Amino acid sequence: MTLGAEVVSDYRAIGLTLRPHPLAFLRTDLEREGFRPASDLLTARNRQGFKTAGLVLVRQRPGSAKGVLFITVEDELGTGNLVVWPSLFERNRRTILTASLLGCEGEVQRVGEVIHLVAHRVFDLSHLLRRVGDRDEAFVAPAGRGDEAKRGGSADQREAKVLGRRARDIYIPDLRYDAPIKVKPRDFR
Repeated sequence: MTLGAEVVSDYRAIGLTLRPHPLAFLRTDLEREGFRPASDLLTARNRQGFKTAGLVLVRQRPGSAKGVLFITVEDELGTGNLVVWPSLFERNRRTILTASLLGCEGEVQRVGEVIHLVAHRVFDLSHLLRRVGDRDEAFVAPAGRGDEAKRGGSADQREAKVLGRRARDIYIPDLRYDAPIKVKPRDFR
């Protein structure tokens, strides 16, 4: 299994991973398209144009906000707070409500220590999550007898006689790692 496949597996099983963040595998692709890490918002100037992408963690639309939607996105280096005005929300309703990986182009708004990205355009980049499963170096799971450190060797050869193959040759066709990672955001609307 590649390390990316392990990440996909973790998200399927428990909805998070202790391995690298999924966007760490996609960073070069995102940078090629002009998307910057959310951590760069910390040094961005007020009213500066900015483009970022991240997994959608929270969508909230408080009744007191007059239809403004606040979205929190996360990448491998931090989080970003997006402000979506009602007119943009109505034009891009499906993208905003269904995207697991959301790209945003907008203008930085700094008020004291609070930093937001006021969205001008949004992009559904969820299709990129299909690439995570076959990215990065292989993750080699240890398999073998408990005494292999003492005797040397690898997988238990006794199992090969029983199964007719070695442990590392087992192929399970139902396990697919090209399916996108599904993140369950917290929606407050």
